[in-house]
Amino acid sequence: MSDDKSKSHGQDRERINVNQEYELRDWAKSLKTTPQRVKEAVQAVGDRADNVREYLGERDKSGS
Repeated sequence: MSDDKSKSHGQDRERINVNQEYELRDWAKSLKTTPQRVKEAVQAVGDRADNVREYLGERDKSGS
């Protein structure tokens, strides 16, 4: 199933699709990290934006 670009709110904005370059780039910018780190986070905790934010925050605190 492809990303529905007509959805800009709701569930579609709560998930990170690392297979869409524009989306990966935008998420990396909004999370103040690199696209590679976003991919690593999604692989570790799944595509839910809240879980990715939490994962990246914990990694920053641990110095990794």
